[in-house]
Amino acid sequence: MNKEVDEYIAAAPRAAQPHLRRLRRLVKTAAPEATERISYGMPYYDLHGRLVYFAAHKNHVGLYALGETYKSAGMERYVTGKGTLQFRFDEPLPEPEIAALLAKRVSENEAKATTPAGARRAPSTRSASRAGGSSSRRASRS
Repeated sequence: MNKEVDEYIAAAPRAAQPHLRRLRRLVKTAAPEATERISYGMPYYDLHGRLVYFAAHKNHVGLYALGETYKSAGMERYVTGKGTLQFRFDEPLPEPEIAALLAKRVSENEAKATTPAGARRAPSTRSASRAGGSSSRRASRS
């Protein structure tokens, strides 16, 4: 556990703290190897790239960086924007749905991590010559 995240949760409004602790537990369960830290002023989890953020607000807790996973069944009422969910303090978290959403995010990130680096398009010869390299046979002869 990260001390900065502990401090973030402790400093959050009292009404937000139970949701924040539950979200943290759900993330750590779904992605035990994820790196936990503060980024953009909120708890952030990295697993082969950006996994998820969460934050306390005045009347809700937000869950962010969810890509297309926000379209998960049963989560429609919490969607406030692409990749953003909001959970009001006065309602219980839909933990099974959040756990399924996090599992999908972990799978997406792991799939990206296993994509061969060679799958990216190599720079063209023309681009290399403009950058100062030479692709001409004649130019490379002594």
